[in-house]
Amino acid sequence: QVQLVESGGGLVQAGGSLSLSCAASGSISSYNSMGWYRQAPGKQRELVATINSGGRTNYADSAKGRFTISRDNAKNMVYLQMNSLKPEDTAVYYCNLATIMANYWGQGTQVTVSS
Repeated sequence: QVQLVESGGGLVQAGGSLSLSCAASGSISSYNSMGWYRQAPGKQRELVATINSGGRTNYADSAKGRFTISRDNAKNMVYLQMNSLKPEDTAVYYCNLATIMANYWGQGTQVTVSS
């Protein structure tokens, strides 16, 4: 079983920055993709960014140029640096770990951007 624990959410003014972290523990395949998704009230969960174990990244258009995803394979950690935050970035952010066999989610961390 895999557990994911996010940290780093909070309240920030528009234009500010936040950094999210996610720690994965348990039986983790060496070949996986880790990433961040978000869900705003009344909306579906959407991709923010992913990074695979080889370091290849993928970003939603809304995140390109403002957010940076990174990971530390030795520590089973994934990070999301969010800059130039906008009110529309307000959502619960979920950490995800995907392998060939399974898909795991963290409990989510709230990010609120005030205008």
